[in-house]
Amino acid sequence: MTIEYLKSGKPEAERAEDDAKTRAIVEATLADIEARGDAAVRELSEKFDGYSPDSFRLTQAEIDALIAELTPRELADIQFAQQQVRDFAQAQRDSMLDIEVETMPGVILGHKNIPVQSVGCYVPGGKFPMVASAHMSVATASVAGVPRIIACTPPWQGKPNPAVIAAMHLGGAHEIYVMGGIQAVGAMAIGTETIDPVHMLVGPGNAFVAEAKRQLFGRVGIDLFAGPTETMVIADETVDAEMCATDLLGQAEHGYNSPAVLLTNSRKLADETAAEIERILGILPTADTARKSWEDYGEIILCDTYDEMLQVADDVASEHVQVMTDRDDWFLEHMTCYGALFLGPRTNVANGDKVIGTNHTLPTKKAGRYTGGLWVGKYLKTHSYQKVTTDEAAAEIGAYGSRLCMLEGFVGHAEQCNLRVRRYGGINVPYGEGAPARDAAE
Repeated sequence: MTIEYLKSGKPEAERAEDDAKTRAIVEATLADIEARGDAAVRELSEKFDGYSPDSFRLTQAEIDALIAELTPRELADIQFAQQQVRDFAQAQRDSMLDIEVETMPGVILGHKNIPVQSVGCYVPGGKFPMVASAHMSVATASVAGVPRIIACTPPWQGKPNPAVIAAMHLGGAHEIYVMGGIQAVGAMAIGTETIDPVHMLVGPGNAFVAEAKRQLFGRVGIDLFAGPTETMVIADETVDAEMCATDLLGQAEHGYNSPAVLLTNSRKLADETAAEIERILGILPTADTARKSWEDYGEIILCDTYDEMLQVADDVASEHVQVMTDRDDWFLEHMTCYGALFLGPRTNVANGDKVIGTNHTLPTKKAGRYTGGLWVGKYLKTHSYQKVTTDEAAAEIGAYGSRLCMLEGFVGHAEQCNLRVRRYGGINVPYGEGAPARDAAE
């Protein structure tokens, strides 16, 4: 087996050091928000965004005025993208059924899918106004039936971004706040004098937002760990270097710490892609960001076989995986750890990010090993229930329960069951003993 790293990114130790610094900053900031509420949020907004309005929450009149700034074409494009997301989310919701089954005569078990009752949706927007993130979090929550949806986004160039606000409003947000970063996530989860806390946080963000969600998890639910974007291109010689380089840099421009990995079994394609990346960086308007990501987090991995490529891909567990090979469906069948797959050269991550209908809030930092991305089901809690409808079933289940509780030494538990055996089965069970087996009782 030969797996060769032609280009590597920052060593893991340096990445861990960066993560440790982020953790300390987030911990102190969340503690400040909890202690001082709105005052802390305002100071943080002034410090990081230069933004301090009378109220961070937009009124309906302000929302209407911002939407009116959009051209008809811009508004129609937002509505088109949002409809694609809604349609796919609705199809997913329709697949999730409440069930009720009679597992034995007189014993009925079931579950109900109940929406989370309040959700805080974070929509990034400091460097780029992430209009699409509003569809992914807000509109999907709306399809799930969440009764209270609040949304936060940072100001863009000193004021609310009209397109982002339009997407939030059209998506179904009940409250819209213009604030970003740790202060937004902390305010939604912890609550302040003017913001009631939510039950769950969703949405992507930078390393600080992702870390804030991690630290708040447990106090509130979260969708998943969705930090700085990651992309992997799995390619063979069926595609060219321009396509590979374009798909790598198209995601590297997100931020200074966005991993981009080329995984290939062609040394020729690897060399040509490296050269093509340099060419594109010479003309890309966002090259300052993309180049830093590529230098620090970019990798080119050369394998001998497709099986080796599969092994490496599952180990990396990248957020976005663009597959362009002579066996794309083979990767679909066999890959197990990733955020989302984009199969074939006609497909691309940008379509998934913005318009095609699948959700772009996806697991990063290997979280694809244990979770998929945000989807309508993340907003639903599956709650079970049970009922026993006949005396015979109450006595029979109670007898089994009684004996199993005594097996573990739980006398009080057993007595819950014994009471039903006595009440509904007419069998006297002395306190502190398990119910007799049914055949012995008869």
